[in-house]
Amino acid sequence: MAKPASTVSACASAARASGHCARRAYTSAIWEALGIGSERLGHVLSAIDDPNLLQELKVRSTGLELNPTSNVRTGVCPSFAAHPLRRYFEAGLLVTLNSDDPAFFGSDVANEYLLAHTEQGFTRDELRQLAENSIRASFLPSVTQDSWLGKIAETR
Repeated sequence: MAKPASTVSACASAARASGHCARRAYTSAIWEALGIGSERLGHVLSAIDDPNLLQELKVRSTGLELNPTSNVRTGVCPSFAAHPLRRYFEAGLLVTLNSDDPAFFGSDVANEYLLAHTEQGFTRDELRQLAENSIRASFLPSVTQDSWLGKIAETR
């Protein structure tokens, strides 16, 4: 059972907050993380079960830090193909693709992008969008974000 976001709220920065919503946290924990001002949330697999939550995540442009291989290897998702990554992306959410402890789970960010392509059919442009999302969801200064987004755009 996942710990509610309130148990970690003291760790959230007043300026910028990022919450870890466990691999299979209840949607109430995700709502609570939003309530304390989290701008990025990790895992959030259960959000797929709550259309109102998906809409709220979209409206707020909350960065979603997804780690599919970790979710598969811990057993909370049956396969990479079944992971909600594609559905979140198609819903217009600010999805980022990440690795979670690469040495332990045996997958780095490059492999996560490869799997997004081979297992969920992400195109080159969609993979580029995921990379852009990671910059937009970062807490980097705007000028630095713009610089990185420009570098990604140059790969077209």
